[in-house]
Amino acid sequence: MAYRPPYIDPNAIMLQGVHPATLDPEDLLKECEFQFGRSGGPGGQHRNKVETGARLVHLPSELESKATERRQQQVNRSVAISRLRLRLALKVRTPTNRDRHRPSDLWVARREGTRLPVNPKHGDYPALLAEALDVIVARRWDVAGSAKILGISMSQLSRLVNHHPPAFAMMNAGRASVGLPTLRK
Repeated sequence: MAYRPPYIDPNAIMLQGVHPATLDPEDLLKECEFQFGRSGGPGGQHRNKVETGARLVHLPSELESKATERRQQQVNRSVAISRLRLRLALKVRTPTNRDRHRPSDLWVARREGTRLPVNPKHGDYPALLAEALDVIVARRWDVAGSAKILGISMSQLSRLVNHHPPAFAMMNAGRASVGLPTLRK
């Protein structure tokens, strides 16, 4: 079989090395600029006087996330980190081999046969989503081929991506751009 290079999504931010969504929160924060600030809106005088809003910018990709809905600084900080990890999983791609990708240790540990049970609110979800999208994009939006490489069923891979609606929309837009039919939810 002739070598086919991996597809590179022109809309993605390409970074070398480990995908930032797979980093634990403390390591991710080392690559980020973090600020607390005030935010307007409902919440009374306490919210308008105290800097509880969290803003996080991932410096290598320049992606940003915010959390201002809670009155506790630490809660907003953890929400901003979670949002940033999902955003990184969606927007950032890391190079992977389209045909010989070896699933990560996390992927192998979470996989049960051809299933990949994961709650989208779990801390592992952004890392798993990032790995799935890296393989799907490298294979030019071929979900069935990607599922085979990752060792799960196509419906499980589709379900994993579908848990994050922007990722599912991006996948379908990519499939449509290369002439593949879109997947149903």
